[in-house]
Amino acid sequence: MKKFVLAALACVTLTANAAVIKIAALAPEGTNWAKTMKDFSKEVKKATDGKVKVKIYYGGVAGDEPDVLRKIRVGQLHGGVFTGKTLGDIAGDIRAIELPFNFLHDEKKAMKALKGMTPYFNKKIEASGFVNLGFYGIGQVYVVSTKKVSSIPQMQGVKIWSWEGDRVVEAMISSLKLVSVPLALPDVLSSLSTNIIDAAYAPPLGILALQWQSQIKYLINFPTAYSIGALLISKKGWKKIPAKHHAKVKEIAKKYVDQANEYSVKDNAQGLETLKSLGVEFIDFDDKDIAKAEEIRAKVLDKLKGKVISEKAIKMLESYR
Repeated sequence: MKKFVLAALACVTLTANAAVIKIAALAPEGTNWAKTMKDFSKEVKKATDGKVKVKIYYGGVAGDEPDVLRKIRVGQLHGGVFTGKTLGDIAGDIRAIELPFNFLHDEKKAMKALKGMTPYFNKKIEASGFVNLGFYGIGQVYVVSTKKVSSIPQMQGVKIWSWEGDRVVEAMISSLKLVSVPLALPDVLSSLSTNIIDAAYAPPLGILALQWQSQIKYLINFPTAYSIGALLISKKGWKKIPAKHHAKVKEIAKKYVDQANEYSVKDNAQGLETLKSLGVEFIDFDDKDIAKAEEIRAKVLDKLKGKVISEKAIKMLESYR
């Protein structure tokens, strides 16, 4: 009995001495992305003999991404998986990768640019008080809609969701003459069902994970952008982890971020097929509309250069196009 009590006390002591890092992600449990996060957490615990524990809040239970960022700022959380606008709030130049019509259908070119610019982006992230454990290639972004539009001119006046304060998306929306409706991500589904918005945008995997397929009828079969994300931990949270474990945690994170990126390519391709099988109609624009993509991109660049995204970042990006 005495040995049992001593063993129990030892376990409590180990738990109490462990660095617990709280991370939030919008990815719902059950997705491959969430699975890689769970495996990352398990391996970190094992590799550090329980000295570092990663607790993950899935499916937006900790709030939308801006909520997560606020909670990190006040110390309620230590990190999160950030995308789009919120990632740009941390380091604006990262949004260069997500400029509209950068890479069209060429996902490999997008990832090459992201990899090449990662050292530059990491300096920006560190200057904002975070440590980057890895960039995610989330996938090509498609516009989905409850209304049928067969050309860029027909898109004018369509009410489309946007994250409030996302200046990159706002610049694209205004250039396409759409109507921006700012909403929190969890509100998009109900807003599609009540006609508050007509359209939204996400990679195929995101469309399915967020269950938008239950409301939308059409998908414009021409990616508007390439979406990325990053697994970030605040410097304050990073300091909770004993320095001797830093290299190991980064190594494990890279392993599972790379795995998630492999899943994304396959899951997004499968996601497109799933959307087709569910009766979502894919709309192909003609060559005249596709030719306008570069013109629209130029307009967006003109609105953002030197304001949201530095000229240096844009110059670096152009070398990868």
